[in-house]
Amino acid sequence: MIGIIDYGMGNLFSVSKALERLNAAYFISENKEELLQADALILPGVGAFKDAMEKLKETGLSEMIHTFVENGKPLLGICLGMQLLFESSEENGLSEGLKLLPGKVIRFSGISKDGTAYKVPHMGWNKLHFKKDSLVTPNMDDDFVYFVHSYYADTKEEVIIASCSYDKEVPAVVGRNNVYGMQFHPEKSSKLGMHLLSNFANLIQKG
Repeated sequence: MIGIIDYGMGNLFSVSKALERLNAAYFISENKEELLQADALILPGVGAFKDAMEKLKETGLSEMIHTFVENGKPLLGICLGMQLLFESSEENGLSEGLKLLPGKVIRFSGISKDGTAYKVPHMGWNKLHFKKDSLVTPNMDDDFVYFVHSYYADTKEEVIIASCSYDKEVPAVVGRNNVYGMQFHPEKSSKLGMHLLSNFANLIQKG
């Protein structure tokens, strides 16, 4: 069963409804002991990085997430939840992240190298380009998914599974070992997004 982490800053409704459409068993909880018993965890997120990390630390959920990952079970961060997986963020001042993936989260500058302005936040449909296969992205075809974000992960090439182009190459699906992240909203991204969520849910059966 998949546990959705409730720390007060996630779009629990849309994620849970997507899992229901996939007939994937899930529960929503803020209880550390319950969440540790899950077969996989989803860390959703909407809002500011610093506020989210404060809530995770205050509730002890950050420590629970590390224990869960150390136990070898799959974790998926969505949108802000993906950004929280990294070492730090510059949003509202430098803040430490969960440090499960290498790199930092930085803001789109809004100005291209040639001096042309571009819109921040990055909002709407953009094409996903798969760079390599993973357990959640086997033989996937490039297609469009839905983004809403002003910050992006500046990370190592080795953890980038898929990216999109928005003035620069933007990591869109990341992963290392049993930790995965999706910058876009898979639950709002039509067939491809649902396919990716389904692949994550199926990791339970493969584990």
